[in-house]
This record gives sequence, C-alpha cells and structure tokens, in this order.
Amino acid sequence: MTVDEHLIGQLANLAKLEFEAEAKTEIIKDLNRILSFVEKLNEIDTDGIEPLIYLVDDSPSGRDDIAHLQISQDEGLQNAPKHDSDYFRVPKVIS
Repeated sequence: MTVDEHLIGQLANLAKLEFEAEAKTEIIKDLNRILSFVEKLNEIDTDGIEPLIYLVDDSPSGRDDIAHLQISQDEGLQNAPKHDSDYFRVPKVIS
C-alpha cells in the first residue's frame, strides 16, 4: 500500500482537516515511512509465539489491603486550628 495525495485528501476529508501543499508532502513521506516499518515487522516469523497478554507473569506482590486505625479522633483534632467536638471546622465555600 502506498500513500498518495488522493488518499491524504480522503483522510483529511474524514478527519475534517485542511492541509497546505507542503504539509501534504510531509504527511505522505511520514505515512510511507510508517507503512514500510510495519511491512518490515510483517517479515518477522512469529509462528509458535503466543501473544503477550500481560507484561509480567508474577502476581502482584505487596501488603494486604487491611484498614486499621492509626490515630484516634481526639489525636487527629489536637493540631487542628479550629474544630468542633468531633469535626474539623473550615470556612464556608459557596460556588
């Protein structure tokens, strides 16, 4: 497959784009380079190779996701500039 001005015109029409003449020639060169690269990839023998689904075969390692209380509510409110008996007090925000 080769890219020519007719194909670029069709692609530009589908994408609702407009190109100047200089830009069209650059796009033609770039797309032809991309297609030649893909054709080189098609030359590689991939028989007997399974598709890669996951990048890593290992299961995720790490700690268990268990919630636990680090500090008490009173300790959390100790350093608050303003607080109620149980809550932080913040300025009213109206949008």
